[in-house]
Amino acid sequence: MRSAVILAGGAGRRLGGEKAFFTFYGRSFLEIVADTLGEVVDELVVVARDGEQARRLLALVPDARLELDVVAGAGPLAGLASGLDSVKSTYSFACGCDLPFLCPEAVQALFDLAEGYEGAVPVRDGAAERLHAVYASQPMARACHRALEMGARRVAAPLEDMIIRYVPALELARYDPGLLTLFNVNTREDLREAEEIWRENRMDASLSSRAGQDEGGIRVSPTRD
Repeated sequence: MRSAVILAGGAGRRLGGEKAFFTFYGRSFLEIVADTLGEVVDELVVVARDGEQARRLLALVPDARLELDVVAGAGPLAGLASGLDSVKSTYSFACGCDLPFLCPEAVQALFDLAEGYEGAVPVRDGAAERLHAVYASQPMARACHRALEMGARRVAAPLEDMIIRYVPALELARYDPGLLTLFNVNTREDLREAEEIWRENRMDASLSSRAGQDEGGIRVSPTRD
């Protein structure tokens, strides 16, 4: 059994609204990520910042289990702790909800590479992609709680005492030659770049199937139920 934890509680201040609800060619970012991970995992957990947001998120991904941040306002580290506390599997993929080109084959590869370690984390241009990574669920959950108790807020903190396999991003390029799986959307500029990437790759059937086929473009206003 394999699980995935999607962190969806962020306010998206740099983007101008909650990332989970932004639509990209007809589907919300959260739906795109959840559908892609559904090809790889047996259990999907989405972490919200509060009950009100959780209700709106559940309308987008009714088959997922919703959890709330264990510490309000403590950022992605708290969300990761909450999500990993609830999973049933030995290993879990952890990510944000802002990965419109997430590649299921790359995720599968990270699960395989994590065997025998407490995590498999891609590294690109010297930077660790900690929220596109697979972790040993319970060891990482415990490490997150310890880090929170010490006042940490960054996902890097719990990894300091864990046995992590750092994976050169080029190892994932065999599944995703452009490494678009690592592309995440934080700003309006990122949104425009994502749209350009989509247009350049729209004839690629595998990419199109991951992100939807509506020709309407990106809507930069968050959708609400």
